[in-house]
Amino acid sequence: MVDRRVDVNKLHMELQGRCYDIEYAIGALKAMSKAEDSFKNIQDNLKNAIFLKQQLKYEESRRKKSDSNSVYKRLSAHITLDLPELPELSDVVRETANRVEHIMAKATHSTNS
Repeated sequence: MVDRRVDVNKLHMELQGRCYDIEYAIGALKAMSKAEDSFKNIQDNLKNAIFLKQQLKYEESRRKKSDSNSVYKRLSAHITLDLPELPELSDVVRETANRVEHIMAKATHSTNS
């Protein structure tokens, strides 16, 4: 009889643990469904960012630059710096240089006008 009572108490504790697990899982699912709008906004923002990046690349490739007026090239001719080969860094540097050239060209154009 005592063994039976111990077994029933053990089963009762296991059942309570499983009920807690199920309640926790239900709470997590409800929280995830509440976050759906946030995830949709993030997805829309990512799509928009990708589209804008593609537009920027297209505009930069369309724009014709004269090599003789390149501020970056004139400046880099005087700077010597040995950097390790970092392929992902070179793209960032090239993009930054293009932006600096564009800003300088705009500034020069606006002061001349």
